[in-house]
Amino acid sequence: MSRSTNVNILDRPLGKGGTSRSSALDQSVSLSSFAYLFSEMVQYHQNRVDSISELERRLEATGYGVGLRVLELLAFRAREYKRETRLMNVLQFVSITVWKALFGKAADSLERSIDHADEFMIVDYAPITSTFVSVPSDFGGLSADAYLSGIICGILEGAGFPARVTAHSVDMEEGETAPASSASTGAPLLPPRKSKAVFLV
Repeated sequence: MSRSTNVNILDRPLGKGGTSRSSALDQSVSLSSFAYLFSEMVQYHQNRVDSISELERRLEATGYGVGLRVLELLAFRAREYKRETRLMNVLQFVSITVWKALFGKAADSLERSIDHADEFMIVDYAPITSTFVSVPSDFGGLSADAYLSGIICGILEGAGFPARVTAHSVDMEEGETAPASSASTGAPLLPPRKSKAVFLV
């Protein structure tokens, strides 16, 4: 094997093939595998906490470590040797590049808050962490998307932008519909979503 065919482990796709010649299908993780691992992670933390807010904090902490590693990996792959100094550019990086790397599509929107100039919202109409999650009634306002807010927080803090990120499930307004790219998650038997995930940064 010649030296030119050896691929650095950080340059390899995350999928099964491990070579740069892998097909697009091989470069993604099975949705059922992710759903199973995510549910096991939630159950692991659930058995070790006493309140819903503590469970959300643990999910955020788990996502925070993932965010730091995703930032490092994507920055290495992009071969960008300068640090971004503008918050809006980093948020666009998160909502487009990071979302595509993690979920295969860009976030549905990035918006600035009307009430607070230093507050931004990343909107996803079909977040993978809550697509197949049903929260029991005794868990009330549990947001399974706290894991994603931890990932976003890890990326922002790793890039030098300390932030507080929270996940909220917001009911869609009358007449508001999810974009076609987010409407279907590969499971045609799911009812249309009535809410969207909003990550406040």
